[in-house]
Amino acid sequence: MRQYRGMRLPALLLALAATGAGAQPAAYVLDPAHSFVHFEVLHFGTSTSRGRFGPIAGFVTLDRAAGRGEVGLRIATAGVDTGLTVFNARLREADLLASAEYPEAFFVATRFRFDGPALAEVRGEFTLRGVSQPLSLFARRFSCRDDAGTEVCGGDFEGEILRSDFGITFGLPLVADRVRLLVQVEGRRR
Repeated sequence: MRQYRGMRLPALLLALAATGAGAQPAAYVLDPAHSFVHFEVLHFGTSTSRGRFGPIAGFVTLDRAAGRGEVGLRIATAGVDTGLTVFNARLREADLLASAEYPEAFFVATRFRFDGPALAEVRGEFTLRGVSQPLSLFARRFSCRDDAGTEVCGGDFEGEILRSDFGITFGLPLVADRVRLLVQVEGRRR
C-alpha cells in the first residue's frame, strides 16, 4: 500500500493505462481539469437531481500485460456542486454528506477485469462518511493518446451505490436510495 497525503491508498482511480504492454507498470496522475465524479438520484419519483464532485485527485498504476493495477481516488465532499448554492449547502450537512466531519470520500481498487485487451471493470472499495462498501466501476469508454510526447489516458466509468449503506437515509423513500455515479477521468503518464 502507498501513503497519499497521510492516508492509505493503493494508487488512484480508473485504470488509466498504457497503450502498449510492458514489463513495468505504467503510472498516471489524474488531470484535475478533466477528472470529476457526477451523480444522479431520483427526486420524488418525478425528476432526477444531478451534481458533481471535483476536481478529484489521484493516480493510477496499471500493468496491462499482467492484467492488474492499483487505483486510488480522493473526493472532497465539500466540493459538491448541483448548480444551486442552497442545495449544495444542504447536501454538506451532517445528515447527508457530513462534510465537516468527513471532508473526503475515497475509492481504492486493485481488481481489474479486461474484455480482451480492453479495460471493462475496476472493482474496489468506496468510503463515504467513514463507511466502506464494495464498488464496481464499469468502463463505458477508455483510450489513450500522445500529447506532446506524454501519454494521456482517460475514460468514462459508471457505477451505483445505495446511500443508505453509508448512513444517508434523510428523505427516504421520497428521494431514491440508489445513486448513479458517472466518473470521468484523464491522467498523464509520469
